[in-house]
Amino acid sequence: MRPLVAMHRLSFVARVTLALALTGCAGGAPLLHPAKTLPKGEIRAALGLSGEAVAGNFGTALQNARNEAATVSSTQPDTTYSKGALVAAAVNPGIAPFVAARVGLSYDFEGGLTYTGRGARVDFRHAFYFGADKTWAVSLGIGGSAALYGRLEGGNLPGVDLSDLKGWGADVPLLVGYEASNGLYMVWLGARGGWEHDTIAELTTEPGPGLGVPPTGLSADRYWGGGVLGAATGFRHVHVAIEVDAAYESVSGSFGGTSATIAGVTIVPATALWWDF
Repeated sequence: MRPLVAMHRLSFVARVTLALALTGCAGGAPLLHPAKTLPKGEIRAALGLSGEAVAGNFGTALQNARNEAATVSSTQPDTTYSKGALVAAAVNPGIAPFVAARVGLSYDFEGGLTYTGRGARVDFRHAFYFGADKTWAVSLGIGGSAALYGRLEGGNLPGVDLSDLKGWGADVPLLVGYEASNGLYMVWLGARGGWEHDTIAELTTEPGPGLGVPPTGLSADRYWGGGVLGAATGFRHVHVAIEVDAAYESVSGSFGGTSATIAGVTIVPATALWWDF
């Protein structure tokens, strides 16, 4: 019966992963890991959800672009519409799946691979421990990411074909954390900053009603920095983790030959179920 049970579990995980993958493709990419690294050879699988909310300028830019698409007839996007296009492509607010796997390496190093609907991230980090029982840790890491595609909640902007989105970037997280000696709970906080370059080489989406945007290209550079706060609780091999990331982001680039720059605040709440084995 054990092989049948294992197959049933794998089938269940596959179904849940597929369902999460269809929920959305937002730009938020939380860490959802503590400061302490895994012991050598130990693996952690994580499955959950994240949501990216935009405030201030980013939300206003998206709404203004949608209003312009519905009310203005033009063959050339202006600065207002370009700002909305840059937010849609580079920030891409919404809900996304979170699927990750991490493995402990030698000398307190750890590697991870994460899929977030919009893209994938690979990272390596090293932890420094304090105290005889190693309950306190500081970790420093570096990650590289690739944007694969996007989907904007509420519908894509006319002319902004996020299915053709491609990008790459890097980020550096620094975490400080505490883990109870019995592993019952852990908390972490820190800072994280990064950069990402996104492009849409050729748009094929037909213009929607209103603003007529001919096939064109998009290029955007996003710089961001902010804080991370997370916690996890559980027993033995299973934990539930939550995390909130907040960042100030600046996006500059061009859409349809019109340059624009916009900055704003993003908030990324996330949760995941961890399974260590």
